[in-house]
Amino acid sequence: MCSLCIARIPNPCHLILCVQCHKHSPTKLTLKNEYFSHVHTYIYMFLTLLLANLFQSKPSFRLQIRSFFLLYSLMYNSILHRKILSDVKIILKFFLPLLCFGIILKLMKNVRQTNINIHRDSWVEINLENISHNMRAIRKNTPKGIKLLAVVKADAYGHGSVMIAPTLLASGADMLGVASIDEGVDLRQAKINCEILVLGAVPVWAVETAVKSDITIAIFSKEHLEACKQAYERTGIKPKVHVKLDTGMNRIGVSVDNAVEFIKEVRNADYLDFRGVFTHLANAEIRKKTQIQIDRWNKVISQIDTDGLLLHILNTAGAMCYDVPNSNMRRAGIGIYGLYPDLPTDGEVHKPELKPVLSLKARIVNIHEAKDGEGVSYGHTFTAHGTRKIATVPLGYADGVPRGLSNKINGILNGKEVPQIGNITMDQMMFDITGVDTQLGDVITLLDETHSIDKWANILGTINYELTCRLKVRLPRVYTR
Repeated sequence: MCSLCIARIPNPCHLILCVQCHKHSPTKLTLKNEYFSHVHTYIYMFLTLLLANLFQSKPSFRLQIRSFFLLYSLMYNSILHRKILSDVKIILKFFLPLLCFGIILKLMKNVRQTNINIHRDSWVEINLENISHNMRAIRKNTPKGIKLLAVVKADAYGHGSVMIAPTLLASGADMLGVASIDEGVDLRQAKINCEILVLGAVPVWAVETAVKSDITIAIFSKEHLEACKQAYERTGIKPKVHVKLDTGMNRIGVSVDNAVEFIKEVRNADYLDFRGVFTHLANAEIRKKTQIQIDRWNKVISQIDTDGLLLHILNTAGAMCYDVPNSNMRRAGIGIYGLYPDLPTDGEVHKPELKPVLSLKARIVNIHEAKDGEGVSYGHTFTAHGTRKIATVPLGYADGVPRGLSNKINGILNGKEVPQIGNITMDQMMFDITGVDTQLGDVITLLDETHSIDKWANILGTINYELTCRLKVRLPRVYTR
């Protein structure tokens, strides 16, 4: 192999050419010094690329190809020169320490990513102690013997499912509910080992993925049954399933008219691990409509064999307002996050004492004056009356703060309320901080225990947890106790 080859071609993929070079000049390969020079170079380059792979969350295809050819060339030369033993010694001496060091750095990098992103001056704070308090309060409000499923779909309503799941399980949750298989897989990869139920519709082609990930799915069709049977035949593992009933939501689920027959078929299927039956309330805040759904539920449950099954109909709102004897599990959703759902205005309501969990904050990145008559932001929807001191923070509708809130909300700066002014832009918004003693880097709080997201929801005519779900992943989540 030509000793100049490596120096001439900087691309690591040149190793293919080195093999070709060997074919033309085989005698040059017999020199011991040349051999060790090449092998050491290969080892060095291979380790460099391997560490580069470790430090990338998604290594490029090109990088992986280069690593493959480096390893191939090292093995080729080792066999050619009968120097395998000496190469192993080299690898053990230099490779293992570097590999261990790389793994440690990778783990440190992962830990850092779960904390505040140092490149953003806006973030969401999640109080894990209040999450725990809310879960315990809901558990206290639940009759003995009734299990609790904590709903962590939509990344735990924007709060971060992977980070809060351990707290929920330690505070009284028996299992977790998600909306999709992917959400369940994320939890499994984070070493969350409790039962996880996909509450939404699972594509028939994805059933096998759920089985392999030990994720329970909702089924309600013949197509689901066939997909489960095929998954069992391929994996030898019985799919864990809950049957979803449609008692009035008219979204997904087997109809009440066909439910008894379908459930009996599921019960008799030897390829299924049948674990439960559930439905969802459409109008928990309206007692008359909810009672219709409860009656339909009771009619189905009274006609089936419920031995060993989990039966759940009540969500957060339902659990505060109704008692359904034909159920042995409840689903806790928005209440976990310190927010109340819409509730009936009549009759008895059992509201647990919940604590706010989420805060939204941003640092001031610019302070300037707007003179009398000058407009602020796109469209100049705010005009300065007199000289005003304006602060800009790096937070906008791309982060999940709706543009419809422009000129309608306040923030807290050094203990004083300051109005948001001008149209909220994609990545920034402005506040009128006239009369407030402040400086660059001071924090404006938009949401906390005293400034609830309920106010935003009322302005927009929507529900509180739609807005928490809107908070984008580009906003770092900081978890406190």
